[in-house]
Amino acid sequence: MKKYSIMKSMNVHPKKGKRTILEMTQILKRHGYCTLGEAFNRLDFSSAIQDIRRFNYVVKLLQLIAKSQLTSLSGVAQKNYFNILDKIVQKVLDDHHNPRLIKDLLQDLSSTLCILIRGVGKSVLVGNINIWICRLETILTWQQQLQDLQMTKQVNNGLTLSDLPLHMLNNILYRFSDGWDIITLGQVTPTLYMLSEDRQLWKKLCQYHFAEKQFCRHLILSEKGHIEWKLMYFALQKHYPAKEQYGDTLHFCRHCSILFWKDSGHPCTAADPDSCFTPVSPQHFIDLFKF
Repeated sequence: MKKYSIMKSMNVHPKKGKRTILEMTQILKRHGYCTLGEAFNRLDFSSAIQDIRRFNYVVKLLQLIAKSQLTSLSGVAQKNYFNILDKIVQKVLDDHHNPRLIKDLLQDLSSTLCILIRGVGKSVLVGNINIWICRLETILTWQQQLQDLQMTKQVNNGLTLSDLPLHMLNNILYRFSDGWDIITLGQVTPTLYMLSEDRQLWKKLCQYHFAEKQFCRHLILSEKGHIEWKLMYFALQKHYPAKEQYGDTLHFCRHCSILFWKDSGHPCTAADPDSCFTPVSPQHFIDLFKF
């Protein structure tokens, strides 16, 4: 079922899916994308993290690699991986952009490394074990720096959140697609906390990320018989993947056989270029190099 959903989102027929993905893999190899590491390097993710629309996509890709693909990276790819990770951490420490996302990435990476280092001899780690221990120590240092991160208070006489009318504050909360972001914003002022606890807000969030049939399997009711949408959101999140949302994503052009960022586009020579473009999520990107 999981395999079919991946194929469906990539417009791949389930009966011919494996062959199609294999064909895409072979095409990428002919264009120099022989391994995950080479593709990772050629697409210049180091520059992509400077674009706020691509930042979350690259972080998610690094997180997926940390969970399952770390041992498949060559020595050069490992070095580039950690160089990009270093730039991401320093960027977050400088501009305070989305520290929770990076904390989750580092937590997954440190957990994986601890398991791999303890299992040396049973698992394959490319490179000297001392290098990996040094990398783990660096990750622990980064985690401490992020834990100690203090948001600087901007002092100005301009308009603040507290000055906005309720309907505007409510509209801001409805723009968030992540429950933790809503909770975090709700801690800013008592008014925002009140708005962040609205049942309708959490109902909309559940409907955005999950299907109705999933609600029935994890229904949570209050003592008065009302649906606890906030509790349901976090319960559902544990069992089903939330809908991924990125400002900009990689696309694959079937006509030109190349990967490119959607916002940048590429000079496709097809009569109808849009019909040739297939979105490539971070997980799909990794799947292309599993054959």
